[in-house]
Amino acid sequence: MQHLTTASHAEFRELQATDSLERQPPLTVELPRRDNAAPSLSMELRSPMKTLAVSCLLVATLTGSVASFADETTAKPAAAAAPAATAAPAASAAPSATVAPAAAAAPKPATGPLTNAEASYRIGLSLGEQLKHAGIGPDALKADELARGVKDAVKGSHLTPEEGKRLNDWVLAGVTVIADKNRAAAKAFLDKNGKLPGVVTTASGLQYQIVTSGKGASPSPTDEVTVQYRGTTLDGKEFDSSYKRGQPATFPVNGVIKGWQEALVLMQPGAKWKLFVPPALAYDLKSPTPMIPPGSALIFDVELVSINAKPAQ
Repeated sequence: MQHLTTASHAEFRELQATDSLERQPPLTVELPRRDNAAPSLSMELRSPMKTLAVSCLLVATLTGSVASFADETTAKPAAAAAPAATAAPAASAAPSATVAPAAAAAPKPATGPLTNAEASYRIGLSLGEQLKHAGIGPDALKADELARGVKDAVKGSHLTPEEGKRLNDWVLAGVTVIADKNRAAAKAFLDKNGKLPGVVTTASGLQYQIVTSGKGASPSPTDEVTVQYRGTTLDGKEFDSSYKRGQPATFPVNGVIKGWQEALVLMQPGAKWKLFVPPALAYDLKSPTPMIPPGSALIFDVELVSINAKPAQ
């Protein structure tokens, strides 16, 4: 989570106009591709602080739109459902086997336009997800002050550069605390895991276990490869899987995280390895998703399907 910045309203409008919200260099994080549309895997991601800043501005913008007509339109409460007629008690009958109650029907998804209340809740939920990704827990937030900030932003207030810097520092401090705990957990896990039979630890700290050996030549750093993979955190929570998508991923070896780069050039087509990637060789502070907390070690099941011919120059 480097280069944490806070965008002012003017900066947000400028970014929006130039279509650059999703491209904030140098936050380039490589992930196994989710499609095969192009050979490049580079995913230039916003830092959590940039994401948070943009999210706050989006909240202000959306809330302003809602607020502009919220006072004019009062949501009408739904009409109370008529009470069901009371069924007459059934006549006594001979005892019979107890019938299990029928499973409750799944609620139907809501349709139609949102009410102001529903939209407001979803805006808050979206902002909360971004706050969580930035490492800000519920105990750190004061709901009244958060609401006051949103209202003031709707009225035109904005952060000064100095206030933005202080906010960045506050967020970074919280992220660092979380990352330090996760790094300590990663070290403890890897120290123990490295002693297990069949686990190889390289000089960089990457650990791997050969599940199935492959055949043929290994790819070079500039080769393009096709793989199947599954990624989890140390507690077993899956954050990505090409198997579930039903499609392997294709990308250049040097276009992914360092732990993968090191392992792929050691593998051969057909090989299946389990990788145990320390934070420094994964995403560390530059987590691309809330499903990967900052400072996390990651576990991958990787199958090298093929090495693809380089495109003609």
